[in-house]
Parts: sequence; C-alpha cells; structure tokens
Amino acid sequence: MYSNKSRLITFLLCLFLGEFGIHRFYVGKIGTGMLWLISNGFLGIGWIIDLVMIIGGSFEDKNGNKIIEW
Repeated sequence: MYSNKSRLITFLLCLFLGEFGIHRFYVGKIGTGMLWLISNGFLGIGWIIDLVMIIGGSFEDKNGNKIIEW
C-alpha cells in the first residue's frame, strides 16, 4: 500500500528544513523527527540519506507505506 502523503512536499521539507526533521514530522515519524531536531539532522548524515531515499521513492511514512505520489 502507498502513503497519501505528497512526495514533493516531503522532498521540499527535507531539502530546506531536513536538518530539523520537519519532513519526518510531516510523515508522522515523531520520534525520529525529535531525534533529527536535537541532533541537527542526525549530524547531517541522516538528512542526506533521507533526501536520497525520498528522491529514490523508498522513503516511508509512519505506517511503513512508501511515499511515491509526487
């Protein structure tokens, strides 16, 4: 099953506010969003990995559904 979240919005949030984990809050991943927020994007590495996963179409929401719809 696929998520109803927008991949474009997730991508833009990650691109511009990814170090604060805003894209993770958007898809419902509150726990890791808080981790990103206090660790500055998990030291920048997590932010880059998330960005690549969103572009590649393998980023998932809190229920494990892939976010593929642009």
